[in-house]
Amino acid sequence: MTRSVLITGGSGGIGRACVQRFAAEEDWTVWFTYRNGRERAEELVREMALTGRAKVEAFPFSQGDWADHELLLDRLPGPVDVLVNNAAVGSKTIDGYTDGPPQDKAPAFMQINAVGPLWLIEQLLPGMLERGFGKIINISSVGGGIFQFPGFHPADGMSKAALTYLTRHYAAELVHTPVQVFALCPGAVETTMFRASTLDKLSEQERAALTSRLPGGRMIESREIAEQVRWLAGEHAAALHGAVIDASMGLGVHPGLLTGVDVDGGGR
Repeated sequence: MTRSVLITGGSGGIGRACVQRFAAEEDWTVWFTYRNGRERAEELVREMALTGRAKVEAFPFSQGDWADHELLLDRLPGPVDVLVNNAAVGSKTIDGYTDGPPQDKAPAFMQINAVGPLWLIEQLLPGMLERGFGKIINISSVGGGIFQFPGFHPADGMSKAALTYLTRHYAAELVHTPVQVFALCPGAVETTMFRASTLDKLSEQERAALTSRLPGGRMIESREIAEQVRWLAGEHAAALHGAVIDASMGLGVHPGLLTGVDVDGGGR
């Protein structure tokens, strides 16, 4: 049976890797959204047309804008079986989403990272219940979803924590239904967002030192997170319904590896 998956923020980073992973199987129809990355999105569609097995389409989308939410649902060619709420902004990338004063950043974080996924779930869940199948996979973050890290905008972590709450809330409501809900909380993944928030402000020597402190002495690759997303969309993930999964290679249980100090304040 062919299933459809909608991946928000699919033109780059983890979202792009998710598109590539699902498109590798012929029994999937893959739809993804983009906001500013139109050229990257079109390139990805062309790439998948040549190398992928699934049909792939891209749609412009401004998450958290209700009019755009309604427009997206009008544009989608069919019902969505699997929703991957991946689109989000970070402490540095938020600047491209609000031109107002600094106090506008906090509500923008919440609107994009938490309210937007909530609206998508509200829009797509009735169809999932009617058809008797559905998967909702929320991509949160180890920062906010699992632990708190200094140096990031507080509302960044707050919005990721809200997304994990949203996961548990819907998991509780849907516990006797055929729809399963999960949250995945990646750690230091090699993405544009992580480079902007953390790596770009470091010298080459400082980057090397930071990388050596991370679990395994390396950053996580987007394709590794995409593999977890694909597994959660499969038939064997039912036992994890409602789970908030630390996908940080251990950073969530040892956050001092990123901050450079141990949790108790001691140096490392």
